[in-house]
Amino acid sequence: MGQQGEKRRAHQTPQAPRQARQKASGKPQENPTLNQASRTGARTEDERLLNEPRPSPGAFTRSDTWRVLRIQGEFVAGFDALAEVGAAVTIFGSARTSPDDPMYACAVELARGLAREGFAVITGGGPGIMEAANKGAKEGGGLSIGCNIELPFEQGTNRYVDLAINFRYFFVRKTMFVKYSEGFIIFPGGFGTLDELFEALTLIQTGKIQNFPVILFGSEYWEGLLRWIKGPVLAEGKIAPDDLRLLVVTDSVEKAQRLIVDCYQHKCWEAQESSEAATIQEIR
Repeated sequence: MGQQGEKRRAHQTPQAPRQARQKASGKPQENPTLNQASRTGARTEDERLLNEPRPSPGAFTRSDTWRVLRIQGEFVAGFDALAEVGAAVTIFGSARTSPDDPMYACAVELARGLAREGFAVITGGGPGIMEAANKGAKEGGGLSIGCNIELPFEQGTNRYVDLAINFRYFFVRKTMFVKYSEGFIIFPGGFGTLDELFEALTLIQTGKIQNFPVILFGSEYWEGLLRWIKGPVLAEGKIAPDDLRLLVVTDSVEKAQRLIVDCYQHKCWEAQESSEAATIQEIR
């Protein structure tokens, strides 16, 4: 059945970052495992991996060899924790979205609906949109998963997470998001959110993943980015129209939920008909 078949096992229903950086509805749970760098003033593991000085070839080799084992351990821990989750959807968005933002309410509603359809909901485990999605998953009776990451500042896990997994390396965490998700739903966000968006589009473009919808929620927010992509990027041949065949933009919670279910059950026929690639073909 391949990777898609492995991912579609039966779903099992479960069981402060700094104030200037975000507004959350409740105080985050302490996460001492990820906050060691912040407390001690040391660099994070990602920083050490990418910027370690090289005083001698021998010391450098030993240091990176140890890191390879730690990276391997993170992959094993992630695989063990998520292997039996079943169908899941990852929801991204800004950590700075406050509970009184309309997008917060939409994320809660969408995650709640997906949980009732039998999907687990995966987020980065932090505040803002992540908190909203985990909250909705919990309200819908689904499994609420948070994949947290070590950062240079204090990082907490929101109180709606049932299964928390801590990572030190971004690329390990990104692998988990893609491997154990049936699709991405992307709410308005910053660089981290954009990173996940273009990672997914690249994997679709290069054929690394199939039947994987990428849904941008909030058409007004994404309008400028899409105008640029469908303008000079497409016009200059940097991408092909078919590269956008699974990129869908919507303001409807119901449509986003329906597209995820369609892709899971029917290989994304409806998503492709609603995609940005389809709108390009209509214009031509």
